[in-house]
Amino acid sequence: MNVKNLSIIINAVLIVALGVLYFLHFNEKSDIEEKTGQVEEAPVIQVAYINSDSILANYTYAEKLQEDFRTKTEGMERDYQNRVQGLQKEITDYQQNAGNLTINQAKALEENLMQKQQNLQLYQQKLQQDLMVQEASMNKDLYERVTGFLRDYGNENNLELIVKYDQGSDVLFASDAMDITKIVIDGLNAAYENEQQNPADSTATE
Repeated sequence: MNVKNLSIIINAVLIVALGVLYFLHFNEKSDIEEKTGQVEEAPVIQVAYINSDSILANYTYAEKLQEDFRTKTEGMERDYQNRVQGLQKEITDYQQNAGNLTINQAKALEENLMQKQQNLQLYQQKLQQDLMVQEASMNKDLYERVTGFLRDYGNENNLELIVKYDQGSDVLFASDAMDITKIVIDGLNAAYENEQQNPADSTATE
């Protein structure tokens, strides 16, 4: 499974959130200066960061989703290849016996084989669409779980912003003291383990 989509989505949302936060802060500061003629000291913004790649690589639920997706993809591929081989056998049989057929019989078999080939192409397209839908649903599920945990953690620890900090992000430096990646991984895994041990409680909260 390609989990980069979730990383891109989280990064985009966090960048937007960061931009809005700073805009509101400096806009409010300008209004106060304009009214009072005084420059207020900028408030301290409580910020933390996560490494989303590490979270996805160590989140047990994400690993399970990836394994399920891989299993389903391999099953679909085997099914498709079996159908391809079956059609190929029919085509080979037709070619070997074409000399024993009448013109009408040959024409009917050719039309039948062409129809089967078209159906196989449509089936392949359907498989691809099904996998795309499942992958999108899986990414949405992961995104909601991770961001939901971050929202609760941020509220409980008076954090005003949590950003994504890894290679490719717009954050060029951040102190290790601001890194909550391990805390998030442990929290997510603990929540998932609790779901597995208490499925009734998990269902009741949905």
